Amino acid sequence: MASLFSSPLSSGSLSLLINFFFIFLIYLHFASPNPPHSESIKFLDSLAGGGSDSCSDGLAAVDDHRSKCSYVISQPKCTPQGYIDYLKIFFCIFGQSPVLGHLVLSLWLFVLFYLLGDTAASYFCPSLDKLSKVLKLSPTMAGVTLLSLGNGAPDLFSSVVSFTRSNNGDFGLNSVLGGSFFVSSFVVGTICLLIGYRDVSIDKYSFIRDVVFLLVALCCLCLIVFVGRVTIWVALCYLCIYILYVGFLSVSHFLDRKKPVSDQILRTREDLAELGVPLLSYVGEEKPIQPHKVAQESRTQEQEYEIVVLDLPEKQPSCFSVLLKIVGLPLYLPRWITIPVVCEEKWSRPCAVVSTAIAPVLLTELYCSHYTGSKRNLIMYIISGLIGLFLGMVAFSTTESSRPPTKFSLVWLLGGFTMSVTWTYIIAQELVSLLISLGNIFGISPSVLGLTVLAWGNSLGDLIANVTVAVHGGSDGAQIALSGCYAGPLFNTVIGLGVPLVISSLAEYPGVYIIPSDNSLLETLGFLMVGLLWALVIMPKKKMRLDRLVGGGLLAIYLCFLFLRLARVFGVLNIEK
Repeated sequence: MASLFSSPLSSGSLSLLINFFFIFLIYLHFASPNPPHSESIKFLDSLAGGGSDSCSDGLAAVDDHRSKCSYVISQPKCTPQGYIDYLKIFFCIFGQSPVLGHLVLSLWLFVLFYLLGDTAASYFCPSLDKLSKVLKLSPTMAGVTLLSLGNGAPDLFSSVVSFTRSNNGDFGLNSVLGGSFFVSSFVVGTICLLIGYRDVSIDKYSFIRDVVFLLVALCCLCLIVFVGRVTIWVALCYLCIYILYVGFLSVSHFLDRKKPVSDQILRTREDLAELGVPLLSYVGEEKPIQPHKVAQESRTQEQEYEIVVLDLPEKQPSCFSVLLKIVGLPLYLPRWITIPVVCEEKWSRPCAVVSTAIAPVLLTELYCSHYTGSKRNLIMYIISGLIGLFLGMVAFSTTESSRPPTKFSLVWLLGGFTMSVTWTYIIAQELVSLLISLGNIFGISPSVLGLTVLAWGNSLGDLIANVTVAVHGGSDGAQIALSGCYAGPLFNTVIGLGVPLVISSLAEYPGVYIIPSDNSLLETLGFLMVGLLWALVIMPKKKMRLDRLVGGGLLAIYLCFLFLRLARVFGVLNIEK
């Protein structure tokens, strides 16, 4: 998903609309009516059924929008999981015009998806790229660790929020599995249909390796869901599947070093970063990279860069661009002043000092939002403010205005990484809260929205990036795209679900964590494994060519699953589970 937001918005009007809409939604949040009287609360609770634990069931039992407004304000089970009360905005502000309310929440959903991808692309992924260079990781290790973490950050944090903050574990399970199913079936099927006539083949070994590891992870997850409970040790064992995958790749990488040809390939890959070629774009490539081609491409890029610099005169900022920056401050300023950016192009000493000072306060706010007690929070805010003041003074005395710091660069990178993780978590928390609120408004299970809306939104970047690379990158591009279509879901399935399972089971230790009951999870896992088995059986028979038969079968499996699931939700089909 991060690749979709790798550059800023090209349309100024769209940026202006997003920023204005953000300010408008904040105004709606604070423009709340007075809370209902205690007698009204008791009457609404009895009318909606006081024994119901679901907010959507209570809303369905109330007729007019005023009663629904009073209900969502008075009922603790309708409390928002994020910072904005979407149910209060919808029923209390737009109660008489629900169509306008649907439009506003839909636009805000788009804004949150944009912010989630933009945070990952502008802050999270650059920090990971710098860390890979400082830690001197090989391209293979960087690809299966930091690159996968960067691409899967939205899915990972959305899953963590659903398990910890909203207590909707089935929502997190469906969102991750829905995203993995979409990428491994719909995206792969689309690639096969688009380039099937070119007679392009991929590497058999890497394909079978990734698909088999993904199938093993899904089988283990299917067993966990079937049992319905998980201990801390089971969660850690499930998390170790990806560690085994990384170890397997590392051993293969080490053994290939002994081969003369592979050694030459390895050296050229290691030199890619120094020559200006993106390192992480070649992680999944299996074919050799010719050194003279890399050097020639690097010289060509340098010449083009010089021409561009000489031909393009400097432009003075227009009034409209200045207006955009002013209006966009509420949307971008909180991240600018809390995430330190250590690179030549974006270095700003005042922003770095301010972000160092404010970051501890933001971390305290995120921690305190999980607890109650104003006295405890006030003390923690005072302590974090003093720590931030000290760190800001240290940053001011050890940095220069002309260039980013060269000493303690690892500390700065870890700080930027930590704050980008914090903001990704905050935005993912708000996104999950909005989808749960939409489920309550429409009377649809939030797990269905996680399986569709959240999964599609987080996977949209994978669809665009992988299809573009496969169509325009030749056989090498097809290899990279297919590797990403299976390695990405493997990371999301194991890490994106393993980490929340570890956190949830650790909170219940020495007891066990009970997985929310959702009979459709086994159905989703079954269809997902059928799609993987279809590709695993047909591809070798087609001599690893991306045949249209493979793509058509994968699309048919995904669309059949989607039709059955949505038809059951909307009452078209009544199939006994």
